[in-house]
Amino acid sequence: MKKSFLTRREFLGTILAGGVAAFSVMRLLNLYKDFKYRTETFIAKADNYTTDFSKIILSGFKEIGVTPQEIKGKRILLKPNLVETHKGSIHINTHPLVIHGAAEAFLSLGAKKVLIAEGPGHCRDSFLLVEESGLSQVLKENPIRFIDINYDDVFCTANMGGTSRLENMVLPKILKSVDWIVSMAKMKTHHWAGVTLSMKNLFGIMPGSYYGWPKNVLHWAGINQAIFDINATVKPHFAIVDGVIGMQGDGPIMGEPKNSGLLVMGRSLPAVDATCARLMGIDPYKVPHLAAANQHLGTISKTFIQQRGDNLSLLKTNYNLIDIIPAQQGIRL
Repeated sequence: MKKSFLTRREFLGTILAGGVAAFSVMRLLNLYKDFKYRTETFIAKADNYTTDFSKIILSGFKEIGVTPQEIKGKRILLKPNLVETHKGSIHINTHPLVIHGAAEAFLSLGAKKVLIAEGPGHCRDSFLLVEESGLSQVLKENPIRFIDINYDDVFCTANMGGTSRLENMVLPKILKSVDWIVSMAKMKTHHWAGVTLSMKNLFGIMPGSYYGWPKNVLHWAGINQAIFDINATVKPHFAIVDGVIGMQGDGPIMGEPKNSGLLVMGRSLPAVDATCARLMGIDPYKVPHLAAANQHLGTISKTFIQQRGDNLSLLKTNYNLIDIIPAQQGIRL
């Protein structure tokens, strides 16, 4: 069942029906801000990693309105979540078959080139991580180039978010060579940020050769503020979250696998992450970086996120939270 959001006429009708006098100026302003960022997210069931992910992602593109005309000739950068590899621990990294499906989907719509880029925060030998995670096979099949962001050439730009201590942002030059940046996160709870989804995944855009390991400069600047500022500066175009097998508890590394059996995707990273949080049984308004992004980088309001694909309420499954971890306290829906 699809959940619709308000059209402009319905939005105005809501105000008029209630009577303008019943609304404070602040409430009207907040409604307008949410309305301005109205968007769509797509949820698809994917029971296991034998699923045809290219087919699912193409279906999501169609539902959201991503057309071949929009993708034709574009250079696409896929930014997965690669952290560490442990034998049998497929709940840590974005699965290579999901990445493969995304690459095939973009290429089938006429993308000129697909690149995969990541700057892992924990493993300094990025190419070893690519090999051990299984991603190397994806690169060979298409073939697709992998860029180690940790050691890419860099450029400096202003911090467009302005909420952290960071005056400027040092970014990899590969960002200047692509047309679309796609955050391909893993659905996980997080020790410091509450959740790590498509917005937090952009920490890996920041080169470790400048920001350290595990991107310590960003943590010292304020983790939630840095998440906001990176997204405001990089301005990613799309998000695809691997929630087939996620991670609950003490993520992003030490948690336990959680079978959610789904993918979530959309143009707005705050909306995608808010949808993921609700699927995890977490209130996005209680996650600091999502609350900060609301009405500034996108909306996290259910009213203004049009739900496409499978029913959120039927796929919702509570992720375990750890009470002694401050970032996970009091965030349950």
